[in-house]
Amino acid sequence: MADIKKNKQPLSNTALLLTITVCTFFGMYILGMLIWGGGFLNPQQFFNLFNNNAYLIVISCALTIVMITGGIDISVGGTIALITMTSVVMMEDHGGGIFSSILIALGIGLAIGLIQGYLVAYLKIQPFIVTLAGMFFTRGMTTIVSKVPRTASNAAFVALKDHYIHIPFIGINKNGNWIPSYIEVGVIIAIIVVLALWATLKWTRFGRNLYAVGGNSESAMMLGINVRRTQFFAYVLCGVLAGIGGFVYLTHTGAGNASNASGAEMQAIASSIIGGTLLSGGVGSVVGTLFGVLSLKTINIIVVASGLREPYWQSITTGLMLCFFILLQSVILTHRKKKLGGKAA
Repeated sequence: MADIKKNKQPLSNTALLLTITVCTFFGMYILGMLIWGGGFLNPQQFFNLFNNNAYLIVISCALTIVMITGGIDISVGGTIALITMTSVVMMEDHGGGIFSSILIALGIGLAIGLIQGYLVAYLKIQPFIVTLAGMFFTRGMTTIVSKVPRTASNAAFVALKDHYIHIPFIGINKNGNWIPSYIEVGVIIAIIVVLALWATLKWTRFGRNLYAVGGNSESAMMLGINVRRTQFFAYVLCGVLAGIGGFVYLTHTGAGNASNASGAEMQAIASSIIGGTLLSGGVGSVVGTLFGVLSLKTINIIVVASGLREPYWQSITTGLMLCFFILLQSVILTHRKKKLGGKAA
């Protein structure tokens, strides 16, 4: 028994913060079921957390990738707006369809990722400045593409947008009628993204390099890791994921608008931090980010259920929740560093 206790390894910082986030989400949701009941007892409300925020899950994972390296990207919301507007204009005015929308989404995301990645990794320009410029550029370009909101009416795309995947044996009986719960196509895409990134971070050399660069770039360089290339591909991947997020957003709303995904970059950063990603880099998990998004949106539902329906109350609670998690992370990691003699994983 003594040997077992002696050989027992403590949770890594990433695993510990992930555990806290997962427990926080389920704790809040169960509390909502016990206190407010109502919508919290309706399975569809739980699935709507995914339906309404599938795009946010994708771009929050994108932010997690660059934040693990110690970077930041605040252009993802503008990228989504540009993608949605360009895709709708292509479908409505130039005979495009679903395939062209996917190409536009991936093309715009990749182009922005390549440019920003090069400026950050090889020209050593501050990520915040680079991506701030990217945010202004994409928002401006969205207005150039179309000054007025546009709605997609392409038959194949509308069919995809309105296609629901029903969940077997889960739903409610209302007025004697069984109403099954459902998820949208975008949710499937978001879950695939999370699983793919989780596997990448856990089992690939690129994933390990991301953590190494974010933890200590000088040490990573001494270990033979190409720091600049790792940072570059982190931003490229972030851009591609923003492109995927833009397509997911389009499948949910079916419209292009210059104000689409307004403030999404801030919500994505908040979700990543709540999910256990450190702004200083080296620690983070896309699974934690997924639960960070769910936690952030659950607290918003709780605020509304409490009767505080004004939008500013949601902003206030988001700010307080973010501050709480930042403080919690600081306290826990400082304590672990002292306890483990500076050898916390």
